[in-house]
Amino acid sequence: MSMKLFDTTLRDGTQREGVSLTAEDKARIARELDALGIHYIEAGFPASNPKDLEFFEGFDATELRQAKIVAFTRARRPNGRAEDDPAVTLLPSLSAPVACIVAKSWRLHIEKVLRTTPEENLESIRDTVKYLADAGKEVIFDAEHYFDGFKDDPDHALSVLRAAAESGATTLVMCDTNGGTLPTQLKAIVGRTVREFSGFPNVEIGIHTHNDAGCGVANALAAVEAGATHVQGTINGVGERCGNCDLVTTIANLQLKMGLKVVEDESLARLTEASNYVAELMNLTPDGHRPYVGRSAFSHKGGLHVDGISKDTRTYEHVAPESVGNARRMPVGELSGKNSIRAKAEELGLDAGDVNAVLSAMKQKEHDGYHYEAADASFALLIRRTTGEDEPLFELESFRIISEKQADTETTVEATIKLFVKGERVISTAEGNGPVNALDNALRQAIGAHYPEVDEIHLANYKVRILDEHRATAATTRVLIDSSDGKRMWGAVGVSENIIEASWQALVDGLEYGVNGAKRGRGGTSRIQPPCPPHASDCI
Repeated sequence: MSMKLFDTTLRDGTQREGVSLTAEDKARIARELDALGIHYIEAGFPASNPKDLEFFEGFDATELRQAKIVAFTRARRPNGRAEDDPAVTLLPSLSAPVACIVAKSWRLHIEKVLRTTPEENLESIRDTVKYLADAGKEVIFDAEHYFDGFKDDPDHALSVLRAAAESGATTLVMCDTNGGTLPTQLKAIVGRTVREFSGFPNVEIGIHTHNDAGCGVANALAAVEAGATHVQGTINGVGERCGNCDLVTTIANLQLKMGLKVVEDESLARLTEASNYVAELMNLTPDGHRPYVGRSAFSHKGGLHVDGISKDTRTYEHVAPESVGNARRMPVGELSGKNSIRAKAEELGLDAGDVNAVLSAMKQKEHDGYHYEAADASFALLIRRTTGEDEPLFELESFRIISEKQADTETTVEATIKLFVKGERVISTAEGNGPVNALDNALRQAIGAHYPEVDEIHLANYKVRILDEHRATAATTRVLIDSSDGKRMWGAVGVSENIIEASWQALVDGLEYGVNGAKRGRGGTSRIQPPCPPHASDCI
């Protein structure tokens, strides 16, 4: 079975609340999708807004390796003509070789939204598809609300697809637009539809699902089992309401679970990178628990799990993480045992030494509020300090932070720090946008001459959690700081009743691990793509 992948991240995906892409963002994502092996990239609705039109007029599709750029539009207005509808007539002037036309297939929408008759709706479809096919476009037809329409009136829903096929559409796509159909029912409808169109040898049957019932991916896979050969979705499942079918998970399942070759193996191994890249450009935080590509997808924390993995990875992994470009992780915490400590130390390139001592120190720290699952740097330093191999960058004498607010002026923050660096006493003062930023600037200024590596290390994320809210402003605070050298990222943690002290602990651990790790050729524990934004400390 030859499968076609149709990505609509740049059109349907941008309908997610809070997402907005520039024409250049769209171009970058299109190139990433092409490298991943996507066959069709629906880049937008050019008649709906200037930004989408800018993309279609400015993007050079010849630079793509295999993907075809698709322009989206609707069927012409009822009781009109395709050649008079600007949303339709715009497409022949664009370089995109493929047109995707959406039209209603549910009588409820035809009669109450379009306020027309089923017969006129069919004529609108025939007219629009024929116009664009005659203009030389490959036409993909999306039957909106197909499954709701089929449940209401199967004959009419099928007649909508038949009108498109007879007028020149080469792919007929059944859309579960409201996302409320369950897999068993959807599979039965797809199976009947495939049989109905077996007499159209040059027409492919496609599926477009939404995730409102949590079945977006499951429905797409069920449709393929029933005979669909064209699958539409978005990277990371972004989309309106609860999102679209997640094409990342779908690709992995089609290839690794169903044995269908949809992309090259090298492209499949870029799946995690592509997922993170698109999330970054959309300014969305990647979900660490997403199937296949999440940071925790192949994480093993429980002692029994770690023991099993150490003996045979198949015991607790359904696929090899490398097959989708991910990596195995061994997070540690208060439930960890000796095997977890040894495995984590090996992952970090360290000798755990006296495992009992490390385990005891870690559990005491966790009891005090520390949390090492996302703080590999602090855990590595805990091991080094327990085994006597720690190499502190400096010895602190004192630091002081002054925050001044005058009427009608912005608050100013200044930090002064006194250190001993390699036997030399250093005093440094710096300003910042906030107390942690000022402290970070003063610290880097004080040690930069001795450790030039700090110039490459940037704060990428800063998170604060209150551990005992009932104590109000006297509560204990946990601070997690992610740092990056542009190639790798590592986390460090600090805990104190004083948020500045907690931040200081995490700052120092992050810099010490980054500098000493760089000297050993180990700047961190996980790749990031693209590099995280510099100067995340500017706002803290």
